[in-house]
Amino acid sequence: MPLVTINVIENVFSEEQKREMIDKVTDAMVSIEGEAMRGITWVLIEEIREGHWGIGGEGVVRPRT
Repeated sequence: MPLVTINVIENVFSEEQKREMIDKVTDAMVSIEGEAMRGITWVLIEEIREGHWGIGGEGVVRPRT
């Protein structure tokens, strides 16, 4: 069974957007391995607290809108 983990900054994506991510990642696995993958593909979205990310030595915070 494939397990796909997606790490995102907390509170950036809505519940609807996270549901769409899960659907599309599952669809991608099915397009590669066939329909039998649908029922056994796990997608885990992990929300990491703001400030607990770093890129290039700099802390990352979620974009302000």
